[in-house]
Amino acid sequence: MTDKKARPSKYNPQPTSSKSTYILGGLAILVIAAVVIGGVFWQKSRSEPRADGYGTVQNADVQIAVLEQGIVSVGLPSATKTVDVYEDPMCPYCAELENTHGQELAQKIDAGAVTVRYHMLDFLNQLSASGDYSTRAVAASQCVAASESAVVYSKFHSTLFAPDFQPAEKGSSDHSNDDLAQLARDSGGSDASAQCITNGAQASSAASNAAAARQALAATGSSGTPTVVVDGGIVDALGNKNWVADL
Repeated sequence: MTDKKARPSKYNPQPTSSKSTYILGGLAILVIAAVVIGGVFWQKSRSEPRADGYGTVQNADVQIAVLEQGIVSVGLPSATKTVDVYEDPMCPYCAELENTHGQELAQKIDAGAVTVRYHMLDFLNQLSASGDYSTRAVAASQCVAASESAVVYSKFHSTLFAPDFQPAEKGSSDHSNDDLAQLARDSGGSDASAQCITNGAQASSAASNAAAARQALAATGSSGTPTVVVDGGIVDALGNKNWVADL
């Protein structure tokens, strides 16, 4: 009888991994972690308020005017730079712009370095619970701009985009005209401004002005908000944290 070699009862695969495989895997994890952590810090640094603590416009000599097509202009006559801001009251990135650079811009306005012109759009109406929040907020903004000082308007505008006030896109609720009127009062506005907002006196013209602002936005070569134009050229207002300082 021929002797047969004993065969193992089970197949035992040999390990295919090596120390280098584990090292490479560990390095890959470290790289991914570094990218994630770096992204978090970059996003945080990008959205940190500039000139934090300054607040809104304080100089009583700053002038405010409602120009053609509802553009709100805020600045001293001596200002040498013009900044055009296109925004929608429902736009979260517009809120990021205001919360990051609003105080810095107010400081520049007070110093007479810039005039800021606000172009308010309402194309995000459909994302509001009421279906017309953006238009009503634009109307409220124009009521305040027409009756109040630049100091009051600046406070109103800043709070309009504050995280604890701006309604969420596709949220279950937004703000009524009474809420917007109360915001005007809280900003130092008069009963006349509040009544203008409550009655919706500027609603029709706000819709027309918002449509004109959208056409003006398209003429700049942009289609979204926020868009910031300085002396005719679009600037990367969300990507370049130094754009106001560079003015």
